[in-house]
Amino acid sequence: MGKRRKSSRSTDLTGSASGAGGRAEKRQKVRDIFVPRPFEGLTDEAEWIALRELVPAASAPLTLTAELVEQFGERPVTLATVLPMAMPAIAKPDGRILIGLQRHVQSGDVSRDLAEALLCALRTEPGGTVSVPPLPGEGPRLQDVLVDGPLDITMHDGFEFWLDPGADEDPNVKASLERADASIYPTTKLTAAPAAYWCQVSDKSHVRWVLPDDEDAALAALSRLSAAGELTLGDETKFAGMFRAHGRLVPVWDIPRNAAPESWESPLADFAKRYAAALADPTELDAAGRRARQGLLGRQLTLR
Repeated sequence: MGKRRKSSRSTDLTGSASGAGGRAEKRQKVRDIFVPRPFEGLTDEAEWIALRELVPAASAPLTLTAELVEQFGERPVTLATVLPMAMPAIAKPDGRILIGLQRHVQSGDVSRDLAEALLCALRTEPGGTVSVPPLPGEGPRLQDVLVDGPLDITMHDGFEFWLDPGADEDPNVKASLERADASIYPTTKLTAAPAAYWCQVSDKSHVRWVLPDDEDAALAALSRLSAAGELTLGDETKFAGMFRAHGRLVPVWDIPRNAAPESWESPLADFAKRYAAALADPTELDAAGRRARQGLLGRQLTLR
């Protein structure tokens, strides 16, 4: 058995291994596994989802586990919504590490992707280019490499936080930064509920809220409110629909375009109370609630 495992390992590393008659064996493929709730178990699961799906420019510090600190030393790590060219990670010359949530290439387990990007960055010399495999295979996930806790989120109007001091003096860097900043749509984090955000996209404004609850329970609560005519945030607002993101529901409201973001704190707080009461209702949905549920399912949105 030991020889067989050694032969298989050799195949993984080199891409071929000699067999009987000198025939080459194919490299073993890395299997992709889909994880519907990659941030499950993290204190701020809904905020992780919001930063990945809703927010254009934000950052939050992360804390390495004691085992990683012992292995790699104290390395400041910052979670970013997105990095230049949607890179998975950056190892700064001063030892800082940036990890990007929104990236082009990913596997079926976002948590595993992010953990592998972090580990690859830790193994990279400061200032070097971080190489991250598209399919990391089995291994540690975010929940294994970070000290869990609430995210201390900083919202940004631009991507200057990407840069080292003085880097924006380079005309090419400045032009690239201006292009990136132009892609940002105005977004404000609301305090009335966790993982709730006001945003202005094109000619519309929205409130979006990543609900922290089980999908079925959240859908039932929204259905009760819909049947009771209590699904809006007030006059001149409209429940636009909802979408699913990493195992959670995200309701979206259309709101008047020019109203200030802070003016939606009170309406959202009132809705959050109604939602909590509907969520706590132990009874089965009645006929009106079931019809409302079907209507909500038919109004699922595609964010992108």
